[in-house]
Amino acid sequence: MATSSSGTIVQTPIPSDADHHEDIPAHSLRSKDFGFIIIPKRLRHDPEKPFHFGMLLNVSFGIGSTLVVANLYYCQPLLIQLSHSFGVTYDEVSRIPTLVQAGYGIGLLLISPLGDILRRRQLIMLLVLLSTTLTVPLAITNSLEVFEVISFFVGMTSVAPQLLMPLAADLAPPERRASAISVVLSGFLLGILIARVLAGVVANFTSWRIVYFMSIGVQGLVLIGAYLILPDYPSRNGQLSYFSLFRSMFKFIVTEPLVVQIILINIAASACYTNFWVTLTFLLGGAPYYYSTVIIGLMGLVGMMGVLVVPFMGRLIDSLVPWYATLITTILLLVFQAVQTIGGGVNIAAVVIACFGLDVFRQTQQISLSTRMFSISETARSRLNALLVMSVFLGQVTGTSVGTKVFVEHGWRADSILAMAWYVWQLAILLLRGPHCPRDRWFGYEGGLRFRKKATIKSAEDSGADSELEKGTETTTSAKTSGPLLDEGKKREPTIDRETEKL
Repeated sequence: MATSSSGTIVQTPIPSDADHHEDIPAHSLRSKDFGFIIIPKRLRHDPEKPFHFGMLLNVSFGIGSTLVVANLYYCQPLLIQLSHSFGVTYDEVSRIPTLVQAGYGIGLLLISPLGDILRRRQLIMLLVLLSTTLTVPLAITNSLEVFEVISFFVGMTSVAPQLLMPLAADLAPPERRASAISVVLSGFLLGILIARVLAGVVANFTSWRIVYFMSIGVQGLVLIGAYLILPDYPSRNGQLSYFSLFRSMFKFIVTEPLVVQIILINIAASACYTNFWVTLTFLLGGAPYYYSTVIIGLMGLVGMMGVLVVPFMGRLIDSLVPWYATLITTILLLVFQAVQTIGGGVNIAAVVIACFGLDVFRQTQQISLSTRMFSISETARSRLNALLVMSVFLGQVTGTSVGTKVFVEHGWRADSILAMAWYVWQLAILLLRGPHCPRDRWFGYEGGLRFRKKATIKSAEDSGADSELEKGTETTTSAKTSGPLLDEGKKREPTIDRETEKL
């Protein structure tokens, strides 16, 4: 940081990109993808001219996430047609969605952390090319076994959105990081909703094969768009080995209090959200509503409205210390779950209100948790994102199994009370560590209770607290790259986060 005599903060170049050239070796300044495809000049990395991350590029990331994640959900409304086409039972085709999701989970664990050691432009393009190529046999095969195997690998290669999320966090300025993440996350969620509706409509008027031919064309457009739009952002961990990635992920879980806190909250939050939407079908299909599947499906439109609100919530989070955003959204989730507990089985208005509120604030909570997770290390964001998404998976499994059992055996109100208990658990875990608790502390409120980011910056300037911020408060990304968790394959000067640099 440099400060003029008048007290004005002077923005200096980002050390990790401009000053510390040892972080970006000469071979990283490439002009070709895969050694033979020319990278457009405007997309080549130049440490002297950092790439501008504007709204157009941010929205493009969101659209790309929408179109790629749809691969995971096209099959769900097509199961009846698939059973007739392959001449098998419903039980046999029901394995397809499970295999797709299993492949996606394996891809999250084994592929998405590669974003920390490989250039993400090339990795994303390669994954989209693979998923596009693998969709071709899905559209033409007459064998259920082939369809199932290929579905697994399509799921495995459809993890590009989980590489775009940390890339957006890297490219966005600190004051817009939550907004950038919210746009990509909204695109991801929109893809889930659109895929189910689009596949069902197309297959109803044509054939399920047309859905997959359409998917090939859509992914081809994504591949072209990735070539024309994605900036060539260099890897900062080129010397890390593949197995070192997993060692560092394990160390994060064991030694980083903030990582553990976020994972525990996210598992419970995902369980609540999944529990609500899974058991909602049972609630609306039985007494006193007895709604048809069509009307129950329209509740998804309420969720879609919630998705459209999320980017605006990201702007709000940008102005707050992320801890407070998590606190506020968790309290509001508890309030809307209370509405469901009181009136969910009595009045449809309570269900609609709960649908909207739980959807909006769960996604907002996810943005705040992602923002806090990405603040831990700017050089390990792909690994941190993998841990975050895996915690969502664990929560989904818990919410589906436990929630369904409680609903069937004890009714809708007991199930809703269970969700409220899970929200109280989230608050308890969150309140163990204050908004500015140092990274290496498991409990406490050291650092104060400052609410807004601007207030945090002002206080740091007045008290000369730059050194404390570099020790790992949650308003600062980790500068501890000399520790065993980060950049294990190389020793270099500590990388100061962009937020700290602004100070």
